[in-house]
Amino acid sequence: MNRRSYTGSITGALILIAVGIFFLILNFHPQIDPWPILFRYWPLILIFIGVGKIFDSFIFREQGGASGDHVSGVSVAFVALILIFGLAIWRGHKVAGEDFVHDSHSVALLGAKEVNAEIDMPAGQLTLTGGNSELLASDFSYDREEGKPTVTYAVTDGRGQLTATQEGHHLHFGSTRNDWNLHFGGDEPLDVSLKMGAGQSDLNFRNLNLRHLQVNIGAGQMTLDLTGPRASDLEGDIQGGVGSATIRLPRDVGVIVHASGGIGTISTDGLTRQNGAYVNAAYGKTATKIDLQVHGGVGEIDLVLE
Repeated sequence: MNRRSYTGSITGALILIAVGIFFLILNFHPQIDPWPILFRYWPLILIFIGVGKIFDSFIFREQGGASGDHVSGVSVAFVALILIFGLAIWRGHKVAGEDFVHDSHSVALLGAKEVNAEIDMPAGQLTLTGGNSELLASDFSYDREEGKPTVTYAVTDGRGQLTATQEGHHLHFGSTRNDWNLHFGGDEPLDVSLKMGAGQSDLNFRNLNLRHLQVNIGAGQMTLDLTGPRASDLEGDIQGGVGSATIRLPRDVGVIVHASGGIGTISTDGLTRQNGAYVNAAYGKTATKIDLQVHGGVGEIDLVLE
């Protein structure tokens, strides 16, 4: 009696098994929160499956186009992903909160007539607002393995130099927390340079005399609020990465935006096209103006008048 061999892929079966195990674990351990890890490292799914498909294609060519009895590369990649994400989620559950740290700092203006602020945040959630009584009140909540955020400030010839950075950041798996709250104040002209690797940023510059702004976002979501009255002109350069950004602009202050899309898209709600740029109805009619260079990456950038 001849037996028929079955050489079909087991990828579909592995997916069903993995999904079943995933939800079974969540039912028995509802305190486990897997979503931050999945949100942060989901591109690994595409990378592993792509490598598996390359392996399958190589084997197919080696066998001259004939199907053979070999383990699917996509199946192996999927098993590896299950193990990596499973260990990462479990490790995050075990260590979450064990090395949690909270720091607060206040920075006085010290007589500076203008201030330059450089913010370098590798990953996490950043909230920046105005209206503080001092130059800066900062609040950091982070896991120790993320590295300690530091703030330095010095005044030279009437110009203040403020730097906020984070030491010792490295790639790791696990559920971590890294939240920065920066509360600026003062009427002096402010120049801000922000570099952020990955995460979510909420930047509200109302009530601040912002003069220059440079933003470079690697991956994640950004909300940037430039509405409100202006004491001086504002020049900005926004570099979008992978993700989405919403930029809120005032209706009663002249605005001109030079935008380029990259792979993503740029929407211009309330702005009209003029000489290769986008302007609002108040452009050229107000004492101050906002002049932005916006470069989209992979994702969407929304310019909204309010």
